[in-house]
Amino acid sequence: MKICHVITRMIVGGAQENTLLTIVGHIKKGHEVVLITGPSPGPEGELLKNSKFPEFEIIEVPGLVRELDPVRDCSAYRQLKKIFRERRFDVVHTHSSKAGILGRAAAWSAKVPFIVHTVHGQAFHPYEKFWKNLLYINAERWAAKRCHKIYAVAQAMIEQCVAARIAPRDRYKLVYSGMEICDFLNSVPEPELGRKLGIPEKVKVIGAVARLFPLKGYEYFLPAAQAIANVCPDVHFLIVGDGPLRESMTSQIERTGLAGRFHFAGLVPPGEVYRYLALTDILIHLSVREGLPRCVVQALASGKPAIGFQLDGTPEVIIDGQTGYCAPPEDVRTVIASAVHLLCNPELARKMGENGRQMVAKKFDWHKMADILEEEYQEHLRWR
Repeated sequence: MKICHVITRMIVGGAQENTLLTIVGHIKKGHEVVLITGPSPGPEGELLKNSKFPEFEIIEVPGLVRELDPVRDCSAYRQLKKIFRERRFDVVHTHSSKAGILGRAAAWSAKVPFIVHTVHGQAFHPYEKFWKNLLYINAERWAAKRCHKIYAVAQAMIEQCVAARIAPRDRYKLVYSGMEICDFLNSVPEPELGRKLGIPEKVKVIGAVARLFPLKGYEYFLPAAQAIANVCPDVHFLIVGDGPLRESMTSQIERTGLAGRFHFAGLVPPGEVYRYLALTDILIHLSVREGLPRCVVQALASGKPAIGFQLDGTPEVIIDGQTGYCAPPEDVRTVIASAVHLLCNPELARKMGENGRQMVAKKFDWHKMADILEEEYQEHLRWR
């Protein structure tokens, strides 16, 4: 098959890793795959510069940007339609909201045989302005009429879309976001890496793996960390990620007098994240806007229990009381109590981590995701 994936940018992020692994899986099956993406500048890093993958064609469309920009959006739409008409792909698979809307519209106009989209996370959510949510929902409804199938990385994404009347339920299919889990399943702590990060030996470590951006939950993580540190004097905190909040977070931590107990790893290549999670005892992920939190899956694969908010796809991987604890959204007190309970009960934490490891090994290997999508493409094309 001739397959084209379209995504707004290839930063270091979950949707991008999902897209790249799907491409790799299909190239290995002998299909011709092209990636169309917009520019990827900024502190989030560039995934394609930090990953090893088979060679494939990458087309950069300058007008394909994350922000709403009518001039650039029109330019991107025209360029996408031109590419689709010239290249005559069998499948166009779009990712992320902006690329999903422009890409599906262009592919539909170009009469691509099979047009699909993956919902990695919603553009509309409770923490967005009302008028923007209205705009996004109507745009998604419009785009949904211009594709044949919509995949979602979590059942919660499907429920939200159906509730917003974006498309009928039978248009959706759940395909869990696969990832490279082998290194996580077999990870062990590296004392030398811990020393390099300044983490003392024989202390408890709570980890956070997320870009230092708004909505990623650090406004809840830092107060929770301070309260946990007051109860557990031997706990340290390891933050993996970078972004514009780094400076303000550092200042806030210094004001609490806990600077010596926070360790910033910065932007870590995706293939190295397992080494950092291996140093932790618990992962706390308090993002208020998620599709399916990849860092939680990776922590569970590493045998670490996780704590998060009960929203979006998080409860599908943090099974409350089995693989960690889910707190009501913004309920920092429950997060604190859950973390202290796990720190004080290491055998319970070990059991929850092992439960998570077994669940992840069954559901989240990226080869399974790529195989499901390949079967979907082939089945549709056979019936045309």
